[in-house]
Amino acid sequence: MDTPICDFARRYAASDVLRLHMPGHKGMGPLGPEPLDLTEIPGADDLYDPQGIIARSEENAGQLFGGITVYSTEGSSLSIRAMLYLAMLYARSQGRKPRIIAGRNAHKAFLSAAALLDLEVQWLWPSSQSSYLSCPVTAEDLEAALAGEPPAAVYITSPDYLGHITPIAPLAEVCHRHNVLLLVDNAHGAYLRFLDPCRHPLALGADLCCDSAHKTLGVLTGGGYLHIAPQAPAFFRRRAKEAMTLFGSTSPSYLILQSLDAANAALTGSYPRRLQEMARETVALRRRLEAHGFTCTGQEPLKLTLCPKSYGYTGTELAAALQRRGHIVCEFSDPDFVVLMVSPETGREGLARLESTLLSLPRWTPITTQSPAFRPPRQRMSIRQAAFSLSRTVPTAQSIGHILADAAVGCPPAVPIVACGEEIDADAAAAFAYYGITRCTVVDESL
Repeated sequence: MDTPICDFARRYAASDVLRLHMPGHKGMGPLGPEPLDLTEIPGADDLYDPQGIIARSEENAGQLFGGITVYSTEGSSLSIRAMLYLAMLYARSQGRKPRIIAGRNAHKAFLSAAALLDLEVQWLWPSSQSSYLSCPVTAEDLEAALAGEPPAAVYITSPDYLGHITPIAPLAEVCHRHNVLLLVDNAHGAYLRFLDPCRHPLALGADLCCDSAHKTLGVLTGGGYLHIAPQAPAFFRRRAKEAMTLFGSTSPSYLILQSLDAANAALTGSYPRRLQEMARETVALRRRLEAHGFTCTGQEPLKLTLCPKSYGYTGTELAAALQRRGHIVCEFSDPDFVVLMVSPETGREGLARLESTLLSLPRWTPITTQSPAFRPPRQRMSIRQAAFSLSRTVPTAQSIGHILADAAVGCPPAVPIVACGEEIDADAAAAFAYYGITRCTVVDESL
Protein backbone atom coordinates (compact mmCIF):
# COMPACT_ATOMS: atom_id res chain seq x y z
CA MET A 1 0.00 0.00 0.00
CA ASP A 2 1.40 3.42 -0.91
CA THR A 3 2.21 6.18 1.61
CA PRO A 4 1.47 9.47 -0.16
CA ILE A 5 1.83 11.74 2.88
CA CYS A 6 5.17 10.24 3.89
CA ASP A 7 6.45 10.38 0.34
CA PHE A 8 5.57 14.06 -0.04
CA ALA A 9 7.14 15.03 3.29
CA ARG A 10 10.37 13.18 2.50
CA ARG A 11 10.68 14.80 -0.91
CA TYR A 12 10.08 18.22 0.61
CA ALA A 13 12.62 17.61 3.38
CA ALA A 14 15.24 16.55 0.83
CA SER A 15 14.73 19.62 -1.37
CA ASP A 16 16.63 22.91 -1.07
CA VAL A 17 13.47 25.00 -0.69
CA LEU A 18 13.58 28.17 1.44
CA ARG A 19 10.82 27.72 4.03
CA LEU A 20 9.13 31.10 4.37
CA HIS A 21 6.06 29.48 5.93
CA MET A 22 5.12 28.00 9.28
CA PRO A 23 6.37 26.37 11.47
CA GLY A 24 9.02 28.67 12.82
CA HIS A 25 11.75 26.06 13.17
CA LYS A 26 12.05 26.07 9.31
CA GLY A 27 12.91 22.39 9.26
CA MET A 28 15.80 22.67 11.73
CA GLY A 29 16.00 21.93 15.44
CA PRO A 30 17.30 19.76 18.25
CA LEU A 31 14.71 16.95 18.19
CA GLY A 32 15.37 15.45 14.78
CA PRO A 33 11.97 15.25 13.04
CA GLU A 34 11.78 18.99 12.25
CA PRO A 35 12.52 18.59 8.48
CA LEU A 36 9.35 16.46 8.19
CA ASP A 37 7.18 18.82 10.26
CA LEU A 38 5.12 20.72 7.71
CA THR A 39 1.96 22.76 7.37
CA GLU A 40 -0.65 23.20 4.63
CA ILE A 41 1.77 24.23 1.89
CA PRO A 42 0.97 23.57 -1.79
CA GLY A 43 0.84 19.81 -2.35
CA ALA A 44 0.52 18.95 1.35
CA ASP A 45 -3.29 18.90 1.15
CA ASP A 46 -5.73 20.00 3.89
CA LEU A 47 -6.89 17.56 6.57
CA TYR A 48 -10.36 19.10 6.77
CA ASP A 49 -10.85 19.44 3.01
CA PRO A 50 -8.61 16.78 1.51
CA GLN A 51 -8.30 16.53 -2.25
CA GLY A 52 -4.84 15.03 -2.68
CA ILE A 53 -2.36 13.06 -0.58
CA ILE A 54 -4.42 13.07 2.63
CA ALA A 55 -7.54 11.99 0.75
CA ARG A 56 -5.62 9.09 -0.82
CA SER A 57 -4.15 8.06 2.54
CA GLU A 58 -7.56 8.12 4.25
CA GLU A 59 -8.95 5.98 1.42
CA ASN A 60 -6.16 3.48 2.10
CA ALA A 61 -7.11 3.39 5.78
CA GLY A 62 -10.78 2.98 4.90
CA GLN A 63 -9.92 -0.10 2.81
CA LEU A 64 -8.08 -1.58 5.77
CA PHE A 65 -10.88 -0.96 8.27
CA GLY A 66 -13.81 -1.68 5.96
CA GLY A 67 -15.58 1.68 5.90
CA ILE A 68 -15.03 5.40 5.47
CA THR A 69 -12.09 6.50 7.61
CA VAL A 70 -11.19 10.05 8.63
CA TYR A 71 -7.92 10.90 10.34
CA SER A 72 -7.60 12.64 13.70
CA THR A 73 -4.38 14.19 14.97
CA GLU A 74 -6.02 14.74 18.36
CA GLY A 75 -6.72 11.15 19.31
CA SER A 76 -10.15 9.72 19.98
CA SER A 77 -11.17 12.80 21.97
CA LEU A 78 -11.72 14.73 18.75
CA SER A 79 -13.52 11.80 17.12
CA ILE A 80 -15.82 11.33 20.13
CA ARG A 81 -16.95 14.96 19.89
CA ALA A 82 -17.41 14.61 16.13
CA MET A 83 -19.48 11.43 16.54
CA LEU A 84 -21.83 13.10 18.99
CA TYR A 85 -22.16 16.18 16.80
CA LEU A 86 -23.03 14.00 13.80
CA ALA A 87 -25.57 12.04 15.86
CA MET A 88 -27.16 15.28 17.05
CA LEU A 89 -27.41 16.70 13.53
CA TYR A 90 -28.83 13.48 12.16
CA ALA A 91 -31.42 13.26 14.94
CA ARG A 92 -32.61 16.76 14.18
CA SER A 93 -32.80 15.96 10.47
CA GLN A 94 -35.10 13.08 11.42
CA GLY A 95 -37.21 15.16 13.80
CA ARG A 96 -35.82 13.42 16.87
CA LYS A 97 -34.68 14.88 20.16
CA PRO A 98 -30.85 14.84 20.52
CA ARG A 99 -30.77 12.42 23.45
CA ILE A 100 -27.99 9.88 23.93
CA ILE A 101 -28.16 6.63 25.89
CA ALA A 102 -24.60 5.97 27.07
CA GLY A 103 -22.70 3.46 29.13
CA ARG A 104 -21.68 5.12 32.36
CA ASN A 105 -17.95 4.46 31.89
CA ALA A 106 -17.68 7.08 29.13
CA HIS A 107 -14.47 9.07 28.65
CA LYS A 108 -14.50 12.66 29.89
CA ALA A 109 -14.39 13.80 26.24
CA PHE A 110 -17.95 12.49 26.03
CA LEU A 111 -18.99 14.81 28.87
CA SER A 112 -17.28 17.84 27.36
CA ALA A 113 -19.04 17.16 24.05
CA ALA A 114 -22.40 16.73 25.80
CA ALA A 115 -21.85 20.08 27.52
CA LEU A 116 -20.86 21.89 24.34
CA LEU A 117 -23.72 20.39 22.32
CA ASP A 118 -26.27 20.55 25.17
CA LEU A 119 -27.11 16.88 24.78
CA GLU A 120 -29.44 15.07 27.13
CA VAL A 121 -27.74 11.92 28.41
CA GLN A 122 -29.48 8.87 29.81
CA TRP A 123 -26.95 6.65 31.56
CA LEU A 124 -26.80 2.89 31.30
CA TRP A 125 -25.67 1.53 34.66
CA PRO A 126 -24.28 -1.98 35.17
CA SER A 127 -26.46 -4.40 37.15
CA SER A 128 -23.46 -5.19 39.34
CA GLN A 129 -20.39 -2.99 39.56
CA SER A 130 -16.85 -3.88 40.53
CA SER A 131 -15.32 -0.67 39.18
CA TYR A 132 -16.51 2.64 37.80
CA LEU A 133 -14.25 1.90 34.83
CA SER A 134 -16.50 -0.88 33.55
CA CYS A 135 -20.11 -0.95 32.42
CA PRO A 136 -21.14 -4.31 30.94
CA VAL A 137 -24.27 -3.91 28.81
CA THR A 138 -26.31 -6.83 27.49
CA ALA A 139 -28.80 -6.89 24.65
CA GLU A 140 -31.54 -7.31 27.27
CA ASP A 141 -30.32 -4.22 29.16
CA LEU A 142 -30.37 -2.21 25.96
CA GLU A 143 -33.77 -3.51 24.89
CA ALA A 144 -35.21 -2.28 28.19
CA ALA A 145 -33.51 1.12 27.84
CA LEU A 146 -34.99 1.57 24.36
CA ALA A 147 -38.54 0.79 25.45
CA GLY A 148 -39.55 4.48 25.55
CA GLU A 149 -38.94 7.33 23.16
CA PRO A 150 -36.05 6.37 20.86
CA PRO A 151 -32.81 8.31 21.46
CA ALA A 152 -30.58 9.83 18.82
CA ALA A 153 -28.00 7.14 19.47
CA VAL A 154 -26.61 4.57 21.86
CA TYR A 155 -22.98 5.11 22.94
CA ILE A 156 -20.82 2.27 24.23
CA THR A 157 -17.19 2.16 25.37
CA SER A 158 -15.52 -1.08 24.31
CA PRO A 159 -12.89 -2.19 25.13
CA ASP A 160 -12.98 -0.41 28.46
CA TYR A 161 -9.92 0.66 30.42
CA LEU A 162 -9.72 -2.69 32.21
CA GLY A 163 -9.86 -4.70 28.98
CA HIS A 164 -13.47 -5.85 29.05
CA ILE A 165 -15.00 -6.18 25.59
CA THR A 166 -18.72 -5.63 25.11
CA PRO A 167 -20.43 -7.97 22.59
CA ILE A 168 -21.15 -5.36 19.90
CA ALA A 169 -23.08 -7.50 17.39
CA PRO A 170 -26.15 -8.17 19.61
CA LEU A 171 -26.25 -4.51 20.69
CA ALA A 172 -26.11 -3.42 17.04
CA GLU A 173 -29.00 -5.77 16.24
CA VAL A 174 -31.12 -4.22 19.01
CA CYS A 175 -30.24 -0.68 17.96
CA HIS A 176 -31.00 -1.22 14.30
CA ARG A 177 -34.28 -2.98 15.07
CA HIS A 178 -35.29 0.21 16.90
CA ASN A 179 -33.88 2.42 14.12
CA VAL A 180 -31.26 3.84 16.51
CA LEU A 181 -27.60 4.52 15.76
CA LEU A 182 -24.85 2.65 17.59
CA LEU A 183 -21.71 4.68 18.40
CA VAL A 184 -18.67 2.93 19.90
CA ASP A 185 -15.67 4.43 21.63
CA ASN A 186 -13.13 1.83 20.50
CA ALA A 187 -10.14 3.96 21.50
CA HIS A 188 -8.30 0.95 22.94
CA GLY A 189 -9.20 -1.46 20.16
CA ALA A 190 -7.84 -0.35 16.78
CA TYR A 191 -5.82 -3.58 16.57
CA LEU A 192 -8.94 -5.75 16.96
CA ARG A 193 -9.56 -5.26 13.23
CA PHE A 194 -6.41 -7.23 12.42
CA LEU A 195 -6.92 -10.29 14.62
CA ASP A 196 -8.57 -13.53 13.58
CA PRO A 197 -11.44 -13.48 14.21
CA CYS A 198 -11.97 -9.75 13.69
CA ARG A 199 -13.56 -8.10 16.75
CA HIS A 200 -13.59 -4.49 15.57
CA PRO A 201 -16.91 -2.66 16.16
CA LEU A 202 -17.13 -1.56 12.52
CA ALA A 203 -17.23 -5.19 11.43
CA LEU A 204 -19.80 -6.06 14.11
CA GLY A 205 -22.48 -3.50 13.23
CA ALA A 206 -21.50 -0.16 14.79
CA ASP A 207 -22.54 2.84 12.68
CA LEU A 208 -19.78 5.15 13.91
CA CYS A 209 -16.72 4.35 15.96
CA CYS A 210 -13.40 5.88 16.87
CA ASP A 211 -9.96 4.36 17.42
CA SER A 212 -6.88 5.81 19.03
CA ALA A 213 -4.30 4.36 16.66
CA HIS A 214 -1.51 5.50 18.97
CA LYS A 215 -2.78 3.35 21.85
CA THR A 216 -2.33 -0.04 20.21
CA LEU A 217 -0.73 0.43 16.78
CA GLY A 218 2.69 1.80 15.83
CA VAL A 219 1.46 5.40 15.55
CA LEU A 220 2.64 8.61 17.21
CA THR A 221 0.69 9.94 20.16
CA GLY A 222 -2.43 11.77 18.94
CA GLY A 223 -3.02 9.64 15.85
CA GLY A 224 -6.60 8.43 15.63
CA TYR A 225 -9.48 7.47 13.35
CA LEU A 226 -13.15 8.23 12.95
CA HIS A 227 -14.81 5.34 11.12
CA ILE A 228 -18.15 5.42 9.32
CA ALA A 229 -19.73 2.05 8.54
CA PRO A 230 -20.85 1.21 5.00
CA GLN A 231 -24.44 0.78 6.21
CA ALA A 232 -24.51 4.16 8.01
CA PRO A 233 -26.61 6.96 6.50
CA ALA A 234 -24.83 8.87 3.71
CA PHE A 235 -25.45 11.97 5.84
CA PHE A 236 -22.39 11.05 7.93
CA ARG A 237 -20.05 10.82 4.97
CA ARG A 238 -21.10 14.25 3.79
CA ARG A 239 -20.75 15.91 7.19
CA ALA A 240 -17.82 14.06 8.79
CA LYS A 241 -15.15 16.61 7.92
CA GLU A 242 -17.42 19.43 9.07
CA ALA A 243 -17.77 17.67 12.42
CA MET A 244 -14.01 17.25 12.79
CA THR A 245 -13.40 20.87 11.79
CA LEU A 246 -15.79 22.16 14.44
CA PHE A 247 -13.70 20.73 17.27
CA GLY A 248 -10.24 20.20 15.75
CA SER A 249 -7.17 22.38 15.61
CA THR A 250 -6.59 24.32 12.40
CA SER A 251 -2.93 23.27 12.69
CA PRO A 252 -2.97 19.47 12.58
CA SER A 253 0.37 17.77 13.08
CA TYR A 254 1.88 16.53 9.83
CA LEU A 255 4.18 14.27 11.82
CA ILE A 256 1.12 12.48 13.17
CA LEU A 257 -0.45 12.37 9.70
CA GLN A 258 2.73 10.75 8.35
CA SER A 259 2.61 8.24 11.18
CA LEU A 260 -0.99 7.29 10.30
CA ASP A 261 0.00 7.08 6.65
CA ALA A 262 2.96 4.81 7.41
CA ALA A 263 0.71 2.58 9.53
CA ASN A 264 -1.34 1.75 6.44
CA ALA A 265 1.69 0.20 4.80
CA ALA A 266 2.62 -1.68 7.98
CA LEU A 267 -0.90 -3.05 8.32
CA THR A 268 -0.76 -4.51 4.81
CA GLY A 269 2.59 -6.11 5.64
CA SER A 270 3.70 -8.28 8.55
CA TYR A 271 2.18 -6.25 11.38
CA PRO A 272 -1.14 -8.15 11.57
CA ARG A 273 0.77 -11.44 11.88
CA ARG A 274 2.89 -9.93 14.65
CA LEU A 275 -0.25 -8.69 16.41
CA GLN A 276 -1.75 -12.17 16.27
CA GLU A 277 1.43 -13.76 17.61
CA MET A 278 1.70 -11.27 20.47
CA ALA A 279 -1.97 -11.78 21.33
CA ARG A 280 -1.35 -15.54 21.67
CA GLU A 281 1.75 -14.92 23.80
CA THR A 282 -0.12 -12.50 26.05
CA VAL A 283 -3.07 -14.86 26.56
CA ALA A 284 -0.61 -17.66 27.40
CA LEU A 285 1.15 -15.42 29.93
CA ARG A 286 -2.20 -14.56 31.51
CA ARG A 287 -2.90 -18.27 32.02
CA ARG A 288 0.51 -18.87 33.57
CA LEU A 289 0.09 -15.96 35.96
CA GLU A 290 -3.33 -17.22 36.99
CA ALA A 291 -1.88 -20.70 37.59
CA HIS A 292 0.70 -19.06 39.85
CA GLY A 293 -2.02 -17.38 41.91
CA PHE A 294 -2.55 -13.99 40.30
CA THR A 295 -6.09 -12.89 39.48
CA CYS A 296 -6.74 -11.26 36.10
CA THR A 297 -9.76 -9.63 34.53
CA GLY A 298 -10.82 -8.58 31.04
CA GLN A 299 -10.85 -10.32 27.67
CA GLU A 300 -8.79 -7.92 25.58
CA PRO A 301 -5.99 -9.94 23.94
CA LEU A 302 -3.23 -7.33 24.24
CA LYS A 303 -4.02 -6.05 27.71
CA LEU A 304 -3.09 -7.64 31.03
CA THR A 305 -5.23 -6.36 33.89
CA LEU A 306 -4.20 -7.73 37.27
CA CYS A 307 -6.38 -7.71 40.39
CA PRO A 308 -3.52 -7.98 42.89
CA LYS A 309 -5.40 -7.79 46.19
CA SER A 310 -5.73 -11.58 46.12
CA TYR A 311 -1.92 -11.68 46.02
CA GLY A 312 -1.59 -9.27 48.93
CA TYR A 313 -0.98 -5.99 47.09
CA THR A 314 -3.04 -3.01 46.14
CA GLY A 315 -2.79 -2.02 42.49
CA THR A 316 -0.76 1.02 43.45
CA GLU A 317 1.67 -1.10 45.48
CA LEU A 318 2.09 -3.65 42.69
CA ALA A 319 2.76 -0.93 40.10
CA ALA A 320 5.44 0.53 42.36
CA ALA A 321 7.00 -2.92 42.87
CA LEU A 322 7.13 -3.54 39.10
CA GLN A 323 8.90 -0.24 38.54
CA ARG A 324 11.31 -0.78 41.44
CA ARG A 325 12.21 -4.40 40.71
CA GLY A 326 11.92 -4.63 36.94
CA HIS A 327 11.99 -1.03 35.68
CA ILE A 328 8.52 -1.76 34.28
CA VAL A 329 6.08 1.15 33.96
CA CYS A 330 2.43 0.20 33.81
CA GLU A 331 -0.32 2.00 31.92
CA PHE A 332 -2.54 2.53 34.95
CA SER A 333 -3.00 1.52 38.56
CA ASP A 334 -5.48 2.24 41.30
CA PRO A 335 -6.27 0.52 44.61
CA ASP A 336 -7.80 -2.48 42.80
CA PHE A 337 -6.11 -2.93 39.42
CA VAL A 338 -2.90 -2.74 37.44
CA VAL A 339 -3.29 -2.31 33.67
CA LEU A 340 -0.43 -3.37 31.39
CA MET A 341 -0.67 -2.75 27.64
CA VAL A 342 1.28 -4.94 25.23
CA SER A 343 2.14 -4.56 21.53
CA PRO A 344 4.34 -6.47 19.06
CA GLU A 345 7.18 -4.14 20.05
CA THR A 346 7.04 -5.57 23.60
CA GLY A 347 8.31 -8.86 22.21
CA ARG A 348 8.75 -12.18 23.98
CA GLU A 349 11.67 -10.70 25.87
CA GLY A 350 9.46 -7.98 27.33
CA LEU A 351 6.80 -10.49 28.37
CA ALA A 352 9.46 -12.72 29.93
CA ARG A 353 10.82 -9.77 31.90
CA LEU A 354 7.34 -8.94 33.15
CA GLU A 355 6.68 -12.56 34.09
CA SER A 356 9.96 -13.03 35.96
CA THR A 357 9.43 -9.79 37.89
CA LEU A 358 5.89 -10.73 38.90
CA LEU A 359 6.91 -14.24 39.93
CA SER A 360 9.76 -12.85 42.03
CA LEU A 361 7.35 -10.95 44.26
CA PRO A 362 6.54 -12.48 47.63
CA ARG A 363 2.92 -13.42 48.15
CA TRP A 364 1.25 -11.76 51.13
CA THR A 365 -2.04 -12.20 52.94
CA PRO A 366 -4.91 -11.30 50.61
CA ILE A 367 -6.38 -7.83 51.03
CA THR A 368 -10.11 -8.08 51.64
CA THR A 369 -11.15 -4.43 51.53
CA GLN A 370 -13.42 -3.69 48.58
CA SER A 371 -14.12 -0.57 46.60
CA PRO A 372 -17.07 1.34 48.08
CA ALA A 373 -20.60 0.60 46.92
CA PHE A 374 -21.78 3.26 44.53
CA ARG A 375 -25.34 4.16 43.56
CA PRO A 376 -26.39 6.37 40.65
CA PRO A 377 -26.24 9.98 41.89
CA ARG A 378 -29.21 12.33 41.60
CA GLN A 379 -29.14 14.59 38.53
CA ARG A 380 -29.89 18.17 39.61
CA MET A 381 -28.69 20.13 36.57
CA SER A 382 -28.06 19.36 32.94
CA ILE A 383 -24.49 18.61 31.98
CA ARG A 384 -24.28 21.89 30.12
CA GLN A 385 -25.75 23.98 32.94
CA ALA A 386 -23.30 22.56 35.45
CA ALA A 387 -20.26 22.74 33.19
CA PHE A 388 -20.90 26.41 32.39
CA SER A 389 -21.88 27.49 35.91
CA LEU A 390 -19.72 29.62 38.16
CA SER A 391 -17.92 27.21 40.43
CA ARG A 392 -15.55 26.79 43.33
CA THR A 393 -13.19 24.08 44.53
CA VAL A 394 -13.84 22.32 47.83
CA PRO A 395 -12.28 19.40 49.72
CA THR A 396 -14.14 16.21 48.84
CA ALA A 397 -14.91 15.70 52.53
CA GLN A 398 -16.98 18.92 52.37
CA SER A 399 -18.56 18.23 48.97
CA ILE A 400 -21.62 16.21 50.06
CA GLY A 401 -24.82 17.91 48.90
CA HIS A 402 -23.08 20.01 46.26
CA ILE A 403 -23.52 19.69 42.49
CA LEU A 404 -20.45 18.65 40.56
CA ALA A 405 -19.48 21.32 38.03
CA ASP A 406 -16.36 19.90 36.44
CA ALA A 407 -15.74 16.18 36.06
CA ALA A 408 -12.01 16.77 36.18
CA VAL A 409 -10.22 13.43 36.30
CA GLY A 410 -6.72 12.48 35.30
CA CYS A 411 -5.83 10.59 32.16
CA PRO A 412 -5.47 7.75 32.66
CA PRO A 413 -8.19 6.73 33.24
CA ALA A 414 -10.22 9.84 32.19
CA VAL A 415 -13.48 8.23 33.34
CA PRO A 416 -15.49 10.41 35.76
CA ILE A 417 -16.88 8.93 38.96
CA VAL A 418 -19.56 11.62 39.13
CA ALA A 419 -20.82 13.48 36.06
CA CYS A 420 -21.39 17.21 35.71
CA GLY A 421 -24.76 18.22 37.16
CA GLU A 422 -25.01 15.31 39.59
CA GLU A 423 -25.26 15.72 43.35
CA ILE A 424 -22.33 14.47 45.36
CA ASP A 425 -23.75 12.17 48.03
CA ALA A 426 -22.04 10.18 50.77
CA ASP A 427 -21.41 7.25 48.41
CA ALA A 428 -19.75 9.52 45.86
CA ALA A 429 -17.62 11.23 48.51
CA ALA A 430 -16.51 7.81 49.80
CA ALA A 431 -15.56 6.81 46.23
CA PHE A 432 -13.58 10.04 45.83
CA ALA A 433 -11.68 9.30 49.05
CA TYR A 434 -11.03 5.67 48.07
CA TYR A 435 -9.52 6.68 44.73
CA GLY A 436 -7.42 9.47 46.22
CA ILE A 437 -9.43 12.43 44.88
CA THR A 438 -9.05 15.08 47.57
CA ARG A 439 -10.71 18.12 45.94
CA CYS A 440 -13.48 18.66 43.44
CA THR A 441 -15.10 21.56 41.60
CA VAL A 442 -18.74 22.23 42.50
CA VAL A 443 -21.39 24.67 41.35
CA ASP A 444 -21.27 27.84 43.40
CA GLU A 445 -24.94 28.05 44.41
CA SER A 446 -24.31 31.12 46.56
CA LEU A 447 -24.11 33.34 43.45
